[in-house]
Amino acid sequence: QVQLVESGGGLVQAGGSLRLSCAASGRTFSSSAMGWFRQAPGKEQEFVASINWIDSTYYADSVKGRFTISRDNAENTVYLQMNSLKPEDTAVYYCAASIRALRGTSRSNAYAYDYWGQGTQVTVSS
Repeated sequence: QVQLVESGGGLVQAGGSLRLSCAASGRTFSSSAMGWFRQAPGKEQEFVASINWIDSTYYADSVKGRFTISRDNAENTVYLQMNSLKPEDTAVYYCAASIRALRGTSRSNAYAYDYWGQGTQVTVSS
């Protein structure tokens, strides 16, 4: 059974940093894409960042230059380093994993991902 377990969320002041982790079990994703999405209250889920099997990264414009996605294939874990956080970054952040090696803009499509974590809350105070 595949499980994705996120951790690292919390409350931080604007301008601060957090690092989210997502540990995968039950299957290795070293040859496919993993990503992060988020959903704020009353809003639709949105893409945040993705990393594929050759460590090519892809970011939403809203987080580019502030967030960094990385992965440790030995640990089957993906990370999201979030710097210069803003109140508008407040959301539940979800880890996602695909069984496919995604390319191009498909990496930002939630339907391209097969497994999802339960989410971790990130709250940025002003």
